[in-house]
Amino acid sequence: MSLPESFRGRLSLPAIAAPMFLVSGPDLVVETCRAGLVGTFPSLNQRTTDEYAAWLDRVGERLAKHPDAAPFGINL
Repeated sequence: MSLPESFRGRLSLPAIAAPMFLVSGPDLVVETCRAGLVGTFPSLNQRTTDEYAAWLDRVGERLAKHPDAAPFGINL
């Protein structure tokens, strides 16, 4: 199985950092992506829709400054 085009050239290792309940958040996700791994967090780490949207915005804004960073994902 090959990597999706959006992942090519952006991973230092084809791995996903597991989304950890109450541990994974924007800082961990961003730094994981910057290190070349797919960073993730569980959606339940934020209890409200507004807080969840703020986390997505924060991660997106910070990763936009690092276009070669790996993608991030959400465990729904």
